Amino acid sequence: MTTQPNTQPAQPVAEQKLTFRQLFALALKGQHRDLTSGSIGVAAFLLAVPMVLEMLMESIFAITDIFFVSGLGAQAVAVVGLTEAVLTLLYAIAIGFSMAVTATIARRYGEKNIEQANVVAGQTLWIGMTVALIVGFIGLNFAEDILILMGGEQALVNAGKSYTTIMLTGSITILYLFLLNAVFRGAGDASVAMRALWLANGINIVLDPLLIYGIGPFPEMGLTGAAVATTIGRGVGVLYQLNYLFGINGRIKIAMHHLAFKLTVYLSIVKLSFGGVVQFLIATASWIVLIRIISTYGSEAVAGYTIAIRIFMFAILPAWGLSNAVATLVGQNLGAQQPDRAEQSVWRIAKYNIYFLLVVAIIFITIPHGIISLFSTNDLIVAYGVDCLRYISYGNGFFALGMILVQAFNGAGDTMTPTKINFVCYWLIQIPLAYGLAKWLALGPTGVFLSVTLAQLVFALIGWRIFSKGQWKLTTV
Repeated sequence: MTTQPNTQPAQPVAEQKLTFRQLFALALKGQHRDLTSGSIGVAAFLLAVPMVLEMLMESIFAITDIFFVSGLGAQAVAVVGLTEAVLTLLYAIAIGFSMAVTATIARRYGEKNIEQANVVAGQTLWIGMTVALIVGFIGLNFAEDILILMGGEQALVNAGKSYTTIMLTGSITILYLFLLNAVFRGAGDASVAMRALWLANGINIVLDPLLIYGIGPFPEMGLTGAAVATTIGRGVGVLYQLNYLFGINGRIKIAMHHLAFKLTVYLSIVKLSFGGVVQFLIATASWIVLIRIISTYGSEAVAGYTIAIRIFMFAILPAWGLSNAVATLVGQNLGAQQPDRAEQSVWRIAKYNIYFLLVVAIIFITIPHGIISLFSTNDLIVAYGVDCLRYISYGNGFFALGMILVQAFNGAGDTMTPTKINFVCYWLIQIPLAYGLAKWLALGPTGVFLSVTLAQLVFALIGWRIFSKGQWKLTTV
């Protein structure tokens, strides 16, 4: 296929000779480049850096409210925790749609069909609005019932109703942050997604203490203030995204005619997103089952597991950035009729990811006690945390390969294959193994930790086997 030189900016001169600092600066700046030609390693780096920082900002959202609300007491923290558990379902929907949007935008962009990519972006706004109206209606009318359903006592319900109502009725800010960032990632404009979350987080961090505790001229709103601050922060981030989408400098430029409702495009995204939503729910639910098994061994076991998992997930953020970069590279190269380059991108980035996570594994296996003890002085909690961090790290190489292959399928628009792999590995293998090793072989929580490693081994092998057949190259989006 002959590319049109005027549809994409020229590649940077002598990109292979750029220093790490220069490449890092380019990644933050978000310089436009054609991801279907040039160095795969440079393309992966320029995509992965802002994606890692974007995910870091998203993780900070999850802890900021807890940090500032903790001064209000255990009841306030419980409200935030229960509401966040409910929002996990919304995140699943948002992530599922995001997978579909990224795959579709990347495919159109790789085809150099920028006009159709703009149409997809316009329909993405309608999808976010539809879901937000449904969630907002539920939040406005059933926030109290939701807290009761989650096990909250009446005093907690009375204290937290306002917080839950605002978080759910303001869900459009959550959805648009996810969906519009998926648009930017699909177009290879990951730096915009990163900056949107930087802005949203910065405002949230500043407003949280001001509105919760009534500092200076601001009213003391207590727990409600946390919800207002978070919603405002996310809302400003969305406004930044929209300004970029409707501006003149972005790779995706929405005009008014792109907002005309197109049922065919709308339904195709909805259909494609189904696998992504189920895929995420399967993985999330399996971890809930694991912690339920661990809880039978006491609060120290749960605490040790929780600390270890949070440390692990934070440490592997660069790996998630690389896997998200794979989705964009696969989608754009398939759109450009370059399936071989798409496959080369997957194997190249898989190699980088394996190297990185093996280094993480060496650190976690050799000095886990020093790491876990930074978060707890309880000897039993530390012991459980050390075992968890060490055993899970044994499977890092397999995890590194598996996560790249799954995102390659998603980037190609094949969201159902990872869904099936997740179901087999997490529900048919990991959960029975966890229960059997913990209970029948009397290994306790260690058996649960070991089941994660074994499941990751199977996950990587199945993913490699299916990916090698090459059917993903024929996926249409």
